[in-house]
Amino acid sequence: MALAIGILLSAFGLTHQVFTKHSSLALKISIVLMGFGMNLPQVIMVSKTGFVDTAISVFSVMILGFLLTKLLKVDSKIGILISSGTAICGGSAIAAIAPVIGSKNSQTSFALVVIFVLNALALFIFPVIGHYSEMSQVEFGIWAAIAIHDTSSVVGAAAIFGEEALQVATTIKMIRALWIVPLSLFIAVVQRNASKSNVRVPWFIAVFVLAILITYFIPSALSFFNYLDWLGRKGMVVALFLIGSGISFSEAKKAGWRSFLMGILLWLAISIVSFLIIINS
Repeated sequence: MALAIGILLSAFGLTHQVFTKHSSLALKISIVLMGFGMNLPQVIMVSKTGFVDTAISVFSVMILGFLLTKLLKVDSKIGILISSGTAICGGSAIAAIAPVIGSKNSQTSFALVVIFVLNALALFIFPVIGHYSEMSQVEFGIWAAIAIHDTSSVVGAAAIFGEEALQVATTIKMIRALWIVPLSLFIAVVQRNASKSNVRVPWFIAVFVLAILITYFIPSALSFFNYLDWLGRKGMVVALFLIGSGISFSEAKKAGWRSFLMGILLWLAISIVSFLIIINS
């Protein structure tokens, strides 16, 4: 809703650069604060479960995304954002990767719109397909966690299907989300090598990890950390609003249908392949 309102204000020319130029900083701060809401033992525990499956999924989507970006002649930064959002965890991954590659608001918001539209479809379509194909609770939980972008839609679709599916989906989705850290670092290095310039160090990712460690080693301040996590989530809403309000419709138009087609093809690929592997295993 925040993104949509921001885009609407931009369409009527009711935004100002003084505010929109701070969207990247707002994203970074919000991601760091959300690190205080993560539990280190749980992070380590779920990392041992389904690590190989999520690793294969993430790498496959990123490689396919790179190929589709070249094949469809999609803007390289939009291609990276859509691929990252599809491979890991939708809007959160896009929010984390955007500052690393220095994408424009129009590029970031376009990628978010593509992911959010597909997310909404998945929320309603996946449970229907799951029931029709007689998937078990565990099978559906795995499928939802791997093939649906945002955590909210994964949880929603799995909850509709059943309690066991919800538990499985939540666990595997958390593993998938952890790939934000190594992927951000990898893209930062690749970007530096490609441009032969100074790397955009994703310092906020390192501080994000530090926030998780601080929360673990200072349990007495848990209530304060929970407040910081809440603040980070609210900050993310503000950041999405700023991104939406900073969109340039002329530049978004340049992205065109090819970018949207890329997002659809990536989503269909991961959804269909993972579905076939799960029901035949």
